[in-house]
Amino acid sequence: MGPANKSQTSPDTFLLMGIPGLEHLHVWIGIPFCSMYVVAVVGNVTILAVVRAERSLHEPMFLFLCMLSITDLVLSTSTLPRMLCLFWLEAHDIAFDACLTQMFFIHSFTAMESGFFLAMAFDRYVAICDPLRHTTILTHSRIAKMGASVVLRGVVFFSPHPILLRQLPYCRTRIIAHTYCEFMAVVKLACVDTGVTKRYSLSVASVIGSCDGFFIAVSYVLILRAVFRLPSREASFKALGTCGSHVCVILVFYSTAVFTFLTHRFGHNVAPQIHIFIANMYLLVPPFLNPIVYGIRTKKIRDHVLSSLKVKVT
Repeated sequence: MGPANKSQTSPDTFLLMGIPGLEHLHVWIGIPFCSMYVVAVVGNVTILAVVRAERSLHEPMFLFLCMLSITDLVLSTSTLPRMLCLFWLEAHDIAFDACLTQMFFIHSFTAMESGFFLAMAFDRYVAICDPLRHTTILTHSRIAKMGASVVLRGVVFFSPHPILLRQLPYCRTRIIAHTYCEFMAVVKLACVDTGVTKRYSLSVASVIGSCDGFFIAVSYVLILRAVFRLPSREASFKALGTCGSHVCVILVFYSTAVFTFLTHRFGHNVAPQIHIFIANMYLLVPPFLNPIVYGIRTKKIRDHVLSSLKVKVT
């Protein structure tokens, strides 16, 4: 195969455009993005350190929270540093292999995030609806198996993405109209029919997202039914407050994911900058919110952090 044909099949680099139409605001957009990333990293690392240090927190809820924190760290770190280089240093080039690697991490760990939300919803369901059997149902062994299953699902279903894209010839522009290497943004650059490839990606995303979303919804409906039956009004309000904050985070994650999915499927008239901005929120907001909602609002973690800082807890 000659050099010309080889470059068509596997380009050396792609060029990330950023947010089309908002290039003049990239420097300013990078400031809140960087702030969210710093909060996400500090918050999730703090959760991991606290749970590791405090043996009393080695419970199902906090073990699943650690899995979610690791997922958030990988998800945000695989996108934000590269995005900030684009915004602040105008570093548009990204190597072909680096692009495929970033894409794999984004899509597989997004699926893992969804899976851990489901695992945490199931944990809350058992803790509230069947508290006496909570520790016998969710043993450390079962928790490890559930975590491994979530990771394996993400890896197995999204490993074909970079493999499929590596097989495609690219003879069109090398410019990716996005801030990171999203599957659909890259597959558009191929110069062959990619209908089957697109359908595979959309089908996998829709099946995983809809199944997880359905079972999460069922879990919280059953939780709410149990909460409203609690004899103590104070206990009901406390449980509602906790579940309400959890549901808000989950809704942010799934609403932005659904918007991105529907835009790829039907929203051809949606402005590119809106689509890309929402797609960025889909990756940035959950890692930013999770340590706040699941960490700061959790009394055991909050008290341990404050005591570590030598602050008197009243």
